[in-house]
Amino acid sequence: MKAVTLYRPNVLENALSGFDRYMDSFFGDNFLSPADRIFNHFPPVDVRETETAYIIDADLPGFEEKDIEIRLDGNTLSIMSKKAEEKNEEGEGKTGKGSEGMKNYLIHERRAPSFNRSFKLPENADSGNITASFRYGILSLAIEKKAEAQARVIQISKK
Repeated sequence: MKAVTLYRPNVLENALSGFDRYMDSFFGDNFLSPADRIFNHFPPVDVRETETAYIIDADLPGFEEKDIEIRLDGNTLSIMSKKAEEKNEEGEGKTGKGSEGMKNYLIHERRAPSFNRSFKLPENADSGNITASFRYGILSLAIEKKAEAQARVIQISKK
């Protein structure tokens, strides 16, 4: 295997997400799922390959660096959030901090739900050489390729 692939364990939610995408193609937004399932709990990602590394860029608007956890378990790389929505003490709805202190929302459409996104790394990925950066709501991961897996030019010697 030469590319980073999305790791999807066989669970019921993953089976149903395909059906949700099929329904979305006909009806637009998923009318069957609850409102708190923003982007199916999976932020959109771009995965690209360069000569020396695999690059994963994930859109995480509304998150801060401290809200994100990145784990490597064997050859499975996981990106997850540690952020929990704040709730009002009386249970009257969600609250947020503004210039006036705590207040009740009249409309609350913006959410940053928790998520867990996993990728299976290829055999030529150097799991000991992964760097991460977070800027303007975009998490960028660079997974270096092993030196022996990188392309190189071999010169022909004259005898």
